[in-house]
Amino acid sequence: MKYLQIILNLPVNQPFTYSYFSPDENAIRLADGKEPDLFDSAKSKHKKEENPPEIGKRAEIFFGNKKTEGFIIGISDTLPPDCPVEEGKIKPVRRIIDKEALFGQELIEIAKWISHYYLCTLGEAVFSMIPSGRRESGAAGFSFEEEVGEKAAVSLSDEQQKAVDEIFEISRKDKNENYFHYLYGPTGSGKTEVFLSLAEKVLAEGKGVIYLVPEIGLTGQVAKSVTKRFGKTAAIIHSGLTPSQRLGEWHRIMHKEARVVVGARSAIFAPVPDLGLIIIDEEHDGSYKSGNNPRYHARQVAMHRAVNLKIPLVMGSATPSVESWYGMKKGTVIRHSLSKRLSGGQMPHLSCIDLNYYPNGGCISKPLEEAIKKSLDNGHQSILFLNRRGFTHFFRCNSCGYELVCKNCSVPLTYHKADHRLRCHYCGWSVFPPQSCPQCGSMDIGSSGFGTEYIEAETRAKFPNARIIRLDTDVLKTKAELLDKLEAFRRGEYDIMLGTQMVAKGLNFPKLELVGVILADAGLHMPDFRAGERTFSLITQVAGRAGRYFPDGKVFVQTYSPGREPVYFACTNRISDFYENELAQRKMLNFPPFCRLLRFVFRSYDRALAESTAGEAAGLLAKEAARGVEIIGPAECPIEKINSSWRYHILLKANSIVPLQAMARKLLFDYSHNQNVYIEYDVDPVSLL
Repeated sequence: MKYLQIILNLPVNQPFTYSYFSPDENAIRLADGKEPDLFDSAKSKHKKEENPPEIGKRAEIFFGNKKTEGFIIGISDTLPPDCPVEEGKIKPVRRIIDKEALFGQELIEIAKWISHYYLCTLGEAVFSMIPSGRRESGAAGFSFEEEVGEKAAVSLSDEQQKAVDEIFEISRKDKNENYFHYLYGPTGSGKTEVFLSLAEKVLAEGKGVIYLVPEIGLTGQVAKSVTKRFGKTAAIIHSGLTPSQRLGEWHRIMHKEARVVVGARSAIFAPVPDLGLIIIDEEHDGSYKSGNNPRYHARQVAMHRAVNLKIPLVMGSATPSVESWYGMKKGTVIRHSLSKRLSGGQMPHLSCIDLNYYPNGGCISKPLEEAIKKSLDNGHQSILFLNRRGFTHFFRCNSCGYELVCKNCSVPLTYHKADHRLRCHYCGWSVFPPQSCPQCGSMDIGSSGFGTEYIEAETRAKFPNARIIRLDTDVLKTKAELLDKLEAFRRGEYDIMLGTQMVAKGLNFPKLELVGVILADAGLHMPDFRAGERTFSLITQVAGRAGRYFPDGKVFVQTYSPGREPVYFACTNRISDFYENELAQRKMLNFPPFCRLLRFVFRSYDRALAESTAGEAAGLLAKEAARGVEIIGPAECPIEKINSSWRYHILLKANSIVPLQAMARKLLFDYSHNQNVYIEYDVDPVSLL
């Protein structure tokens, strides 16, 4: 008999002990009636267990009266001394699920680090890393492997070759302590080819590669480039796979059948044997931060893994995160620059259009309208970008100023003309527009602002002969549908594409000449210290789609705030000036990268309860606060109500993350609060909304 230490996907910071008998002994004990009836049928009682227990395998167990599964993290011949259950009351495992372990010692150590750093349990960390499929199955039909073609011979430019050589040489030095590299250059400067060339060199040494992209559905062209280069040695982990198919890819990686792993943030946990290189494309993207517990950041996990394995981590973007720019400035991240577009194109000409001078002209100003007509006459394509769905964005009374908001969330309802409903983009609640003001009864009501649906209506009216396609989550239901539409636009089947941020990253269109940013201010006035960084990045990224293959690309940025730094620096292509200005502001306000943050959110259906619990927690934190720790709050969250839950938050600031984690552990594990209040916590948050 063995005793197995099993962790579950629960917020309980301890393993649970179960017993395991060999197949023959188990059958004898069951036949003698020495074990409780934990099995589904008499037939299964005498079925011999084929899979022996091993650390990293899943075991099916009964937890209370509920059948569930957990991971084995320890095996012993004797009962652990800290086990709270008497030996005779230890339950047996029902069965061992896996034929082979799903993770080894390296991933166990990463899970322990995630548990410690992000304040979650070991079980929550492991279950966020490992696919949950019941059985392994092939991923055929969901991967980009079909018809990958032959590998094309690629010649690098001098800049690209220099970057490849420098990264490779630095990483091979005996006493190298610089594992972090950054490939910085404008959109279209060939960063992907540098990544692939580095991967090729690492593969030639018999080592594996992890290649992270923000979201696999939006970066299909990168995935195709990888599979075209490496064929079936590439594994694509993406949201189109079922858990069992992900498990199949997981086994391919473990058996060295796949040596290059491409995927979104969870691919950083891939069990690549002899891992030799980690790549993070579009490093600035917010989707690398998990929105659920554990709220890990793939960049931080990648850094931890690279240092432990002493391998290079190569990040890249045309708009680095402010933290990465600061790292390059300090020298903790080695910068490798690319400056030229390689497909015959040049950086597009940017024009800033002040909408204050074009009143009541719809959402497409006269200069942008004329530019689109000219582009259509030349047989070229255009993209119109607005990061806001729906037809109009606000529904208000012009008499009393009453604004219709969601009954579950403290956000305005958006009017969708297609189904004639006002809809909440947070919880999905919808209602028909009222005929009169609910507050004062006035008939002088209506909507204002505009979204992609409104742009589509106006574009079709102004360009009736153009072939127009709209891409947002209102019209696209699957990732496959998105990829089909993008490919159709790339082939030239449409003249104008309208879309939200899904058209801003990772896309390459040979006939695209013109990009119009309908309203650059859309996210600029958010009460979040990263609002300027996001606005600058979105403008620069979407502008980078234009003119990649010919020298006369044009970008029109419409704004009501042409003098605001993020808009001004993006429109004048003063990249360095933006980062220096942003760093100066962050330093003055003491925000990252000059401090570390930890955020608590207290949410409840009862507003007073959420507020009082946050107040009590703030008092406890103040008693535990170490020197140099600043406590901000409690206060209402900027979006104070989501899905009927009222939200209050507390922000902790310090020069080091260690005292913040210690204070958080005290609050999370020692504070008994009302169970009708849920406490969320986020280490190094990327959003304060």
